[in-house]
Order: sequence, then structure tokens, then C-alpha cells
Amino acid sequence: ALHEGHVVSAQELTEILQPVFTQNSRNLIVFLQDTLSIDDFTYFSESYGNKNPFQNQVNKLFMNVLQESLQSSPSSLVLPAVDCEATRYLLSFLQTSGDWKLTKITNLDVSHLEMDTSKPNLVVIQLQQLVSGFNELSALEAIAENDKIIGRLTSDLQEQGIPFSVIYTAVRPSRISRRTDVVWDLRRQLMATEEEESVSYAPLNVTTGNDTCILFYATNFSLKANSSVFIDLTNVTFVTQNVDISSSECSDINTILSLRYTEPVNGISSLEIRFLMSNKFYGGSARNWSTLHTVEIVQDEEKFANFSVSVVSAPAEYSFHCQLVGTSNLYPARLIPSNEEAKNWEVFISSLQIQGFNVENNQFSYASDCTGFFTPGIWMGLVTSIILLWVLSYGIHMIMQLTTNSRFDDPKGPALSVPQTE
Repeated sequence: ALHEGHVVSAQELTEILQPVFTQNSRNLIVFLQDTLSIDDFTYFSESYGNKNPFQNQVNKLFMNVLQESLQSSPSSLVLPAVDCEATRYLLSFLQTSGDWKLTKITNLDVSHLEMDTSKPNLVVIQLQQLVSGFNELSALEAIAENDKIIGRLTSDLQEQGIPFSVIYTAVRPSRISRRTDVVWDLRRQLMATEEEESVSYAPLNVTTGNDTCILFYATNFSLKANSSVFIDLTNVTFVTQNVDISSSECSDINTILSLRYTEPVNGISSLEIRFLMSNKFYGGSARNWSTLHTVEIVQDEEKFANFSVSVVSAPAEYSFHCQLVGTSNLYPARLIPSNEEAKNWEVFISSLQIQGFNVENNQFSYASDCTGFFTPGIWMGLVTSIILLWVLSYGIHMIMQLTTNSRFDDPKGPALSVPQTE
């Protein structure tokens, strides 16, 4: 029994799942999603009504238990959760322990899955990636499609009479919940600080010899091709680091960060993303500045998209940080299409931090942020204050222009007559 708000560690998770590892059938199916949180089950089922994406028996059973717990709870309910580090540890632990027959499925085609029941089987199915950062309906559709895959495979195994156990989990959480007063580690924190603590992966680094020359980090790195194909590169870039960076180049003047992916999604065999940075001296500021001036996307070695970048620059000794970078007009740092092919792509990068020069101790230097000191809110406050000060000054000026009469009526004498000239 775990208390509310408890975060299950890697060691605790292996102990909890020990009966699954030692049972007679030992057929274990791991459905692995890129992001998932307990809150997703209640949020998507309640917010979209008849579009509830959880329809298969496994998720329905979990939903029924969850709803009963919520209804029977006398107050707000905070459930235990599994640490994302524990999930990664669990997969490596399963693959290295025992005599499992490991089967990995990444193409989402589970119709031809064959299991030899005479041996213990471990099947890891990489589900469709969710597209966080674009819209919730896209995530809803992806979860619904994953739910169908889970239901189809479990139904096929039941029809074949094969006993099995299922683990439905993810590499990292999709939501960062605010801590409440029932959580054991009680403290008040800003939402941004909580998000930083939840992300445990290190930045991607490019080295030349023993020295690191490029550091790249983001909490979300996603693309959208032709307004229909979503590609979430966050996990393969930073978590599993299943990305080829051998084409990256480093120098004191120009730096190229090259990210090559093999079959990131169905329909795209190869994808390369290049970040081109330069280090130049500017006489106006009497110092060198590092600038990310171009981003290139090469699909299948033939389709070339070129973007010019605005606002992404920092002193050469610093790193650059920006909360939102992408093709949207609403982002403070924009990727502007420079050719026709680039118009077919949408890019979303959140919490970007990049440094291509003067990297020391394999760590980011002080970050120069894309948000200037005078934000729109500050400008609005300044303009409003100036208007109020002008109204106050005008009112004081008008009051000071008021004059009193130089003579007054005597009630015992005749009425006072003041000529118009006075």
C-alpha cells in the first residue's frame, strides 16, 4: 500500500512487478508511449464526452477502478505515480535479466505478432507518438489510435488462449501536477521550477576529441509535415539519443549541429535537421556574438527546407535560451520559411537552449534569453502610468488656475455689482 502522491522509484517498481516476472506464463507485453500521466485518463474521458479514447478492455478496466476511487474518495484524490527514471530502468532491467525472447515493434503493425509460448516472451511495442505543443485534439486522436492497437493485440492473444500480462507506460510524464498539502514533500514552487525538476535527461552534446563544442536542449522538439504528419523527436534526441550527430561540425567561426534520424515516422525513411550558427565580431558592441541564422530540414535526402531564424543570438561566451521557438507568428523566436518546401513544415521547440561556442566543463554558460527586458506587459504598464500621470498633472494645473473673488456681498448693504471686464 502506497500513500497518496508517492513517486514509485525503480527499486520499488521491480518489487511491485516481481509476481509478473515469476509467474508461469511469463508473457509480458509492454506498451510504451512517449508521454503519459494518470491525469490523461480522467481528462480526455471527461473533457470530450463521447470521444473518450479509452475503449479497449484493459483501459476500460483501469478507468472503472479509477472512477470508483474518485467517487468513493471523500476529498480530492492524489494517486501514486511512477518515476520516469524507473520506466527506463525497468526496460533495461527486463532486457538484461532472465531468458526473455525480446521482440520490439515500432511500425505499429501487431497483426503478424507470433509468440512461442514454450519460452518467456517480452514484447515492447512503441506506440504512436503524441503531439504535445500543437493541440489537444491531435493528442486525443493519437491516444485513441494507441488504444485501438492495445485492444486489437490483447484480443488476439485472448482468442489464441495465450496468457499474458500488460504494462502500459511511457518514457516521461505528459503533465506536471501542482503538489497539494497531502504530498509528503510539501513545498510551494513555481510551475516552471516543477517542470524543470521533472525533466531528468541531459542536453545533447557534440564533442571533438575530449572537448564538448555544442550543447543542445529542449523539453519538446516536434515537427509537423504537410499539416498531417506529426513527428515528436524529443525522446529519440535527448532520452534514448537514437540520433546520428556525426555530421556536425565545430570551429571558432562556424558551427553546424546535424541531427539525423532513421524512419522517425511511417512514410519518412530519413530526416536530417541542421542548425547553422556563426560567431562574428560586431564593432558596435565591441564583442563577439553567436547567432543561429539558419535551420535546414532534409527529408529522404531530396526534399530540402530552409528557414531563416530571427532573434536567436547571444554573446559568444553565453548560451541562448528561449521558451518558444518555431514557425508560429506567436513565438518570440521565429523560423521564417525561405523556400517553398519550408512552407510544408511546422516546427515547435519549447525551452530551447543551445550553445555552439566556448563550452566549458560540458555545461551551458549563462543563458541570454530571447525575451527582452521591456516585455509587452511592461510597455503597457509604462504607457498606462504615463497617461495617469498626465491626467493627474492636468487636474492639478486646472485646480491651480482657480481664483477667488476680490470682493464679497455685504448683507446689510446694496447688492454687489461686478462689471463684465472684471
